[in-house]
Amino acid sequence: MAISNVKQMKSLALAYMGDSVYELHVREHLLEKGKVQPQQLHQAAVKFVSAKAQAKVVEYWQEQSMLTEEEEGVLRRGRNAKSGSVPKNTSVQTYRYSTAFEAVLGFLYLDKQEERLHELIHSAIQLIEERSGEE
Repeated sequence: MAISNVKQMKSLALAYMGDSVYELHVREHLLEKGKVQPQQLHQAAVKFVSAKAQAKVVEYWQEQSMLTEEEEGVLRRGRNAKSGSVPKNTSVQTYRYSTAFEAVLGFLYLDKQEERLHELIHSAIQLIEERSGEE
């Protein structure tokens, strides 16, 4: 299904999609690494999908100037979106950057920019593994 108005979509809708796309890629990555025990999979996945980890990825992308102008715009909109609730175990700022991370991925997925989507997801997974001492 093609969504024609991706550029006008609300940031939280993009983040909703991005969350699911990213989680799918993380799960696939973990299975490829040979992690198969359900408890082991869940614990490993949490490391990648936590708001804190996603916020660190956004920080890295910005330090490295990895995002296009359009992606930066989506990121800004995602960061400024008001979701109405913030999980107890994270700060508002961390949660907003996490939402921005997911909005960028959701935008790329819905805009059918698959190569770019995979590039950014790969960089995110690689960064999180390096910072957690795993390869």
